[in-house]
Amino acid sequence: MDCFGCRLANHMEETNVVFEDEYITCILDIDPLNEGHTLILPKIHYKEPEEIDESTMKAINKASVMISRALKAIYNPDGITIMQNGGIFNDLGHYHMHVFPRYKDDGFGWIEPEKPSIKDLKQVKSRITEGLTKLK
Repeated sequence: MDCFGCRLANHMEETNVVFEDEYITCILDIDPLNEGHTLILPKIHYKEPEEIDESTMKAINKASVMISRALKAIYNPDGITIMQNGGIFNDLGHYHMHVFPRYKDDGFGWIEPEKPSIKDLKQVKSRITEGLTKLK
């Protein structure tokens, strides 16, 4: 397997597995934002979320809820962040979801642009609903 994410998900690399089933493997991130930072990786190679079959996506979502509950019980965080980076922002080249505990002053965040006007939101809504219609 050339894909590092596939090797991680299929025990071909050393990892710290916290949960797995027939579709996914959940491992601790080696460069965690906070203690407990977990990655959910499908065992089959997928790069983008739209490629993932329904059974695997259900397993990913179920695991994200289970891990969130465990992290809340263990670490008593201020919140939980669940995120996925696609395209050029997917540094692993294999779909993976991050689930990690958050604390008020943990330093994680992003800069938000100015809020769009209501007119802008209506234009965006129109573009997206048209795009969704074309996908049907």
